[in-house]
Amino acid sequence: MTTSSGPQARPARVLGTVDAVAIGAASMLGAGVFSVFAPAALGAGAWLPVAILIAGTVAYCNAVSSARLAARHPQSGGAYVYGRERLGELWGYLAGWSFVVGKVASCAAMALTFAAYVLPGWEKPLAVAAVVALTALNYRGLRRSTLVIKVLLGVVLAVLAAVVVTMLLSGRLAAVAEVDGLGPWPGSFGVLGAAGMIFFAFAGYARVATLGGEVRDPGTTIPRAILLSLGGVLALYLVVGTGLLIVLGRERLTTSTAPMIDAVLVAGFPWMVPVVAVGAAVASLGALLSLILGVSRTTAAMASDGHLPRSLAAVHERHGVPHRAEAAVAAVVVVLVLATDLRGAIAFSAFGVLVYYAITNASALRLGPDETRPPLLVPLTGLVGCVVLACSLPLPAVITGMAVLALGAGVWWLRERIAQR
Repeated sequence: MTTSSGPQARPARVLGTVDAVAIGAASMLGAGVFSVFAPAALGAGAWLPVAILIAGTVAYCNAVSSARLAARHPQSGGAYVYGRERLGELWGYLAGWSFVVGKVASCAAMALTFAAYVLPGWEKPLAVAAVVALTALNYRGLRRSTLVIKVLLGVVLAVLAAVVVTMLLSGRLAAVAEVDGLGPWPGSFGVLGAAGMIFFAFAGYARVATLGGEVRDPGTTIPRAILLSLGGVLALYLVVGTGLLIVLGRERLTTSTAPMIDAVLVAGFPWMVPVVAVGAAVASLGALLSLILGVSRTTAAMASDGHLPRSLAAVHERHGVPHRAEAAVAAVVVVLVLATDLRGAIAFSAFGVLVYYAITNASALRLGPDETRPPLLVPLTGLVGCVVLACSLPLPAVITGMAVLALGAGVWWLRERIAQR
């Protein structure tokens, strides 16, 4: 076993705008769109479209800040690197810690979504089996090509389009007038908490910002790809979320574990149920595969820097993967799957990822005028938005998230004290 690798060749600049947009959209269109609108509607009610717009705005600011920082700090690590270089060692560590914690919870949410659509009633055993199986695939050094990403994205878009068509054919969307306006204002915490939950479904957009070394003309392609992918996904979420709210109604939507399936049943198209289940399975398993791969590599990077046990940085000499980090991540995901429900996993994941991007925006504020700093309003809106949305999430998720964040800070402090002796 080795714990390091030699210099790697610089990736070829082979990706165009269409490729970058596909990668960005595919990173966002995972299991979130199949699961997040039910818990979000619980807080926002008929104001769900407003919550979607707020989440999309914060996501856009985060993506722009990430793109500017990635251009300045091209090495892998994201806000783990940005925070360390721009704000100090502790903030970089907390960014990496928040990313790992949030994305581990995302893995649990993806696995539970897969199980809820494929085998209702057996969610936890099937979710555990999915985590174990995909970890084994990653252990073998599996990689997803741009072509595979486009195919998976096409399948998910086709299923979502079919669901929208069935909702239109049900006639319920034409009866919008029956909905009593937007209903009573659910309160700021209701809408903002829902926006924080929906932010979970946008996570992944920053993947575009990390493509600087792989796209042609990155200065033009990356900003354009961020705008197109985020704008397209935002429009899709508005259509799907509003459609589910009208077709199912607030009460049924908030209690549904598989809202897309319930929507096609209410619309009178029961034969669509297997199609939707396949789409949800493809989306959630594809996202879970990428997440396990990404989180394990961030874990290994933190371990190699000494922020986590160094044994987790070991790379398998045959398959070239951080196998110990992957096994550790899978073990924690399995525990979360067994210990929490889908709504709890989404909220906890959203908290961790929002903290991560708050540090990203704070780092972008430290860019100098000669470092392609974004307009001040962008990182400032992103920073404030991330903090507000994180604090507006369900109270159990906020308390647990703050406790885990404090634990991370404590681990860092203890490590620093030991290193000074």
